[in-house]
Amino acid sequence: MSFRINTNIDALQAQRNLDLTSLSLSQSIQRLSSGLRINSAADDAAGLAISEKLNAQVNGLNQAARNAQDGISMIQTADGALNEVSAMLQRMRELAVQASNDTLSTSDRAAINDELQQLQQQINAISTQTKFNGKSLLTGSLQTQLDSTSQVQNGFVVATASNTSVTKVDVTSAKAGTTFTFTNTAGQLTLSDGTNSQTIDLTSVNVAAGGSYTLNYDKLGVSVTISSVSGETGTNIASGLAGKTVVTSAASASANLQVGANASDTITVGFARVDTTSLGLDTALNNFNTTQSVANAQALITAVDSALDTLNGTRATLGAYQNRLQHTINNLNVTSTNLAASESRIRDVDVAAEMVNFTKTQIIQQAGMAVLAQANQAPNVVLTLLR
Repeated sequence: MSFRINTNIDALQAQRNLDLTSLSLSQSIQRLSSGLRINSAADDAAGLAISEKLNAQVNGLNQAARNAQDGISMIQTADGALNEVSAMLQRMRELAVQASNDTLSTSDRAAINDELQQLQQQINAISTQTKFNGKSLLTGSLQTQLDSTSQVQNGFVVATASNTSVTKVDVTSAKAGTTFTFTNTAGQLTLSDGTNSQTIDLTSVNVAAGGSYTLNYDKLGVSVTISSVSGETGTNIASGLAGKTVVTSAASASANLQVGANASDTITVGFARVDTTSLGLDTALNNFNTTQSVANAQALITAVDSALDTLNGTRATLGAYQNRLQHTINNLNVTSTNLAASESRIRDVDVAAEMVNFTKTQIIQQAGMAVLAQANQAPNVVLTLLR
């Protein structure tokens, strides 16, 4: 047996094992403190990739469930308004039946007609005023869009020399079916729909090279963003837009609801136009307004019956959409829960098992430190040979 002082093999081995034990103890502390088995890609590269993919699906499903709930609220808003329309149609029918009775005088029917005309106006008012998050639900259009005939669209060149062009036109808050026209007066750029107008002073505006500027006609619900490659003055921008038009039109009367974690997981909900015109009441109401006769009153009864049938069909469709969305939410919640459980098994730490490992490693570390201390004392035996 040989004895050495410079190289203590036992101490080196004890130190190496103690380093491994300290690393394992550090990992256990990190897992127990974070609650995660995988805290970095080094812990489990494949597991991290799988769990991140599952987590993305879980987050998407949870948001989709919220989207579907918002869709239900949207439908309920429309149905609540249609419930009032239904009540007014019922009152119209009641008045029409009353007006059909020959016991009434001309003045009596005139009084009935006054209420009928007010009900007509209120039905049309509900049609235009019923909105969800600024989107009209009962006008046949959820929002306004830029019409293809609009001269000012994305890519429209305002100034060729400086390569200045339109990069964005937002008309979602503007009135549909409207033509807005730009006019320029010495750098004062006005946008008008023929009735209302708004002016922006561009005389002191300078768009830097590579910069942009937004013409915000908030009173009209129109904004136009101009971008320039070489830079341009506001006066030249005003000249380039002078005489040009922005034309709006009604968008699709449908709402596209994202009710899944993936791009194709959508449900399209249709919102029909509901007013006295679409319900087929205008002719009968106008005829009775002109001549309050029994014949016109009876014709109004028939027209209201038809309108009620149409309205009931619309409400039934919305109710079916609402039920479908509720089932969608239930399915999304079940799927999300199961995916979360799978993701948890991969990424979350088993606290009981990790605590056993932590305790074991802690004891091994203490033992390793004691052994290292003993190994460091081993070379002292050489001193006995030197006495």
